[in-house]
Amino acid sequence: MAHWREEYAAALAARDRREKANISIYNAYTKLADRTASLNAETNNAQGPTSAGNRATRADLVEAQRSRSELEDRLGRVTIELEKLRKRSTYDGKRISSMEGEITHVQLRLKDRDEELRGKAKLLEDFQDELATLNLQLNMAEERTDRLRKENQDLVDRWMARMGKEADAMNDASKFS
Repeated sequence: MAHWREEYAAALAARDRREKANISIYNAYTKLADRTASLNAETNNAQGPTSAGNRATRADLVEAQRSRSELEDRLGRVTIELEKLRKRSTYDGKRISSMEGEITHVQLRLKDRDEELRGKAKLLEDFQDELATLNLQLNMAEERTDRLRKENQDLVDRWMARMGKEADAMNDASKFS
């Protein structure tokens, strides 16, 4: 977007350089013309009597030339100020473009960070689910182990009781034989 602004500003600057290249010649010619006109007026005044209308016209001419000189000076100052403002505008345009690029970069980084945080939150949630599942399996395995241990102990106790009875029965049978 700023590319066309730069081209436009460059074209204006080139035009101003072309026009200002001969400004000293134009100013010198204008001053020479002013001096020539004032010398002609003085010569005509010195050569003979002039009419009142002629004098008024000459006075108007001198005033117009003076006014033109002031306006040319003012135009020069305004042109310089305009050039400064154009340079400032170009600089500000580049700066705006740079900051827009930086904003885009930061927004992209922020989006990446948000996606990364969402991914980590999902990973944490999955981990917690897996941990809960493993705890449940562990509890079930411990309950089964406890149940099997009790069952085994009951079997051992019954077997020992049975073996004890058989041993007592054998002992009782061997006393009488």
